[in-house]
Amino acid sequence: MKAFVVTTYGPDGLRAADLPDPKVGPNDVLVKISAASINPLDKMVRNGEFKQLIKYKRPFVLGHDLSGVVTGVGPAVRGFAVGDEIYARPRDLRIGTFAEYIAINQDDVAHKPASLSLEEAAAVPLVALAAWQSLVELAKVQPGQRVLVHAGAGGLGSTVIQVAKYLGAYVATTAHTDDVARAQELGADEVIDFTQTDFATVLSGFDVVLDSLGSASLEKSLTVLKPHGLAISVVGPPDPSFAEQLGQPVLRPVMKLLSRKIRKQARKLGVRYSFFFMRADGAHLRKLAELYDGGHLRPVLDSRTFPFDQTPEALAYVEQGKARGKVVITMSGAEQR
Repeated sequence: MKAFVVTTYGPDGLRAADLPDPKVGPNDVLVKISAASINPLDKMVRNGEFKQLIKYKRPFVLGHDLSGVVTGVGPAVRGFAVGDEIYARPRDLRIGTFAEYIAINQDDVAHKPASLSLEEAAAVPLVALAAWQSLVELAKVQPGQRVLVHAGAGGLGSTVIQVAKYLGAYVATTAHTDDVARAQELGADEVIDFTQTDFATVLSGFDVVLDSLGSASLEKSLTVLKPHGLAISVVGPPDPSFAEQLGQPVLRPVMKLLSRKIRKQARKLGVRYSFFFMRADGAHLRKLAELYDGGHLRPVLDSRTFPFDQTPEALAYVEQGKARGKVVITMSGAEQR
């Protein structure tokens, strides 16, 4: 099969390759990929930012989101059959959606939302899982609480806005001037144009902040929280609980050191800090499919899609900040409805 693999870590480390078709284990679903999408995580993994934590053996196929059609199932698989249309975010160490085929553990797979095309479905697994797990599991958002999400017009932010509104929260977000209207359409109650206003000067009393921008934004976000409020970052620094999620408790001291500064700042302000790294979960995807089909959520895609052979160009397009929504890669001949 054709695939795009990371041969060396760094900006130029992604290469086209011909690989054997995936081996299918007893609990695996074999999928002919119809579409995949680009996430910032792809760049981070390609550049080796997690190489000490998630130990991929190079060369490995990159890509974290997909939709497709089941072409084979392992003997222990239940609930999936050849011909089913599915969507998934494969678990770490088994990623590889920039390829023609992938074998995925059945626990990571769900039938795609009936209301979405294969192209649309490929855009949502990672961001939808991240939004659900961060707000429902980690923050335990309740109706009436106040949630701030940065970059509300982006792939993750646009989904977090919608999930937070579904949960009954008051939602504020930051966005570029060109994206203010889009953030409002997604349901944000308050949109701060970051080109005109520093959010930290006008917002206060929030229960939860979700930050995807980095340290400067995160540090300011601590100041808009109410006492005991929670700042969540998806870009780091990792905290000790992340070592447990990785199944490597020996790394707790390292994580504690890496996040010491931001945790100290949080304690001084009487608030909390948590690093968040989403995990694959087919059960959550089934719940999210209900929300998409029920009209509570909708995918936000960039106006441009890329054919599979232009996967590196699609990744560069996202890295250059040109995307407004998720960027999708379509496979040649894939059925789009």
